[in-house]
Amino acid sequence: MARGLARAGDGWSWLILRDAGLGVARFDEFRTRLGIAPNILTSRLKALTAHGLLEKRRYSERPPRHEYVLTEAGRDFLPVLQVLGAWGARHCGGGTLNRLVDAETGHTVRAVVVDQTNGAPLGTRRLRMVTAEEALAEA
Repeated sequence: MARGLARAGDGWSWLILRDAGLGVARFDEFRTRLGIAPNILTSRLKALTAHGLLEKRRYSERPPRHEYVLTEAGRDFLPVLQVLGAWGARHCGGGTLNRLVDAETGHTVRAVVVDQTNGAPLGTRRLRMVTAEEALAEA
């Protein structure tokens, strides 16, 4: 968990990744949508690119302009953000909130995390942590 948090960064980084998942790609678009200071946005985009969550692509030579697109690692992080958003809406919401909808069906997305092996929603069963040392001993 600590390694993932170190790479994914802070709240601004999570909002950048969220918006990238919604199709935002250009610096000015991120800045406008998020209301983020340019120096902070530059810092977060550099970090997310260095950590492999975003890829920087040039879309204009004159003047040189870049866009930022999700990598496989960035796309894999989107469900984490969606579940965090669902948790926030349930426990921290109030008033009118943004919501995710399926672009094809128009249905509201109800993000949950399930165990891929048995389909059980996480948080409904008791879990225990197997340490790296225990895992090596079991192998």
